[in-house]
Amino acid sequence: MADEPQQDDEQPKDDAQSEEAGASEEQTPEAEASAESGDGDDAVELAEDAATEAPEQPAQEDSGGEASSKEPAKAGKDLPPGADLDPIALEPEKELSAEERARLEAEAEEKARLEAEATAEAPAEQPSDEPRTPAQLAGDARYLATGKRKRSIARVIITPGDGKFEINRRSLQEYFPRPLHQSTALQPLSVSGYEGTVDVRVNVHGGGIGGQAGAIRHGIARALTEIDPELRKELKKRGFLTRDARVKERRKAGLKKARKRPQFSKR
Repeated sequence: MADEPQQDDEQPKDDAQSEEAGASEEQTPEAEASAESGDGDDAVELAEDAATEAPEQPAQEDSGGEASSKEPAKAGKDLPPGADLDPIALEPEKELSAEERARLEAEAEEKARLEAEATAEAPAEQPSDEPRTPAQLAGDARYLATGKRKRSIARVIITPGDGKFEINRRSLQEYFPRPLHQSTALQPLSVSGYEGTVDVRVNVHGGGIGGQAGAIRHGIARALTEIDPELRKELKKRGFLTRDARVKERRKAGLKKARKRPQFSKR
C-alpha cells in the first residue's frame, strides 16, 4: 500500500519528458534557421508561395500537352481522308516523234489485218444478209407450199415473173397496210434474193393479221426450198422454216381467262 502513491507520481514525469522529446523532434532545420535569422514570417510566406506554384507548373504542362494532342485529332476528323498527303505531280505528256507515230500506226494496221484474216478464216455459221443470185426458173414452173401460224393457213404458189405479190386477189399493200406485216411476209424473198424475180400468189384464211403474215412467210420459205435446196440451211437458221406452235391458251370453265380465277371470298 505504501508503494502505490510513488508509482502515480512517476507517471506524470514520464509523460512530460515524452512531450518535450516530441516537440524537439518536430522542429526542422529550416525552422531553426528561420528562428536564428529572426525572419520567421517572411520565410514561411516564401515557402507557402513556392509550395503553391510548384504543383501548378506540371498541371499547366499536362493540360497544354493534352490540348496540343487533341487539336490535331479534331483537325484530322474535319479534314477528308488523304488531305495530309502531298499532291502527286503529273508529268506533262511528251509529244510523239514522227517515227513513234508511224510505228503506232503500223501496229494498228497490223492488228486490223490480223483481225480481218481471223474473221475470214472462221466458218460463216451466221446467215449472211447479202442477197444470193437466184436460180433460173422454167417458164411454166410452179412451186406450191403450205404455211401455218396459230390458226392461219396459207397456200402459196410461186411462178417465174417480175415480182407481183397477190394475197386473196388483192395486192400486198392493200391486204397488209402495216409495214411490219409487209416486211414479215417478204422476208424469205429478200434474204434469198428472189424478190422481184418471181410472182407470188397466196390464199390465206383463219386467224388474225399477224398470224396470216407469219403463215405466208412460212409458206414462201417452204416453196423456196423446193426451188433451191441450198437455201434450206440459211432459212432454217433464221427460223423461217419452223412451224411456230405458240397459240393462245383456251379459256377454261369457271375461270375468267385461261388461268385467271375469280377473287376468292371467305364470307
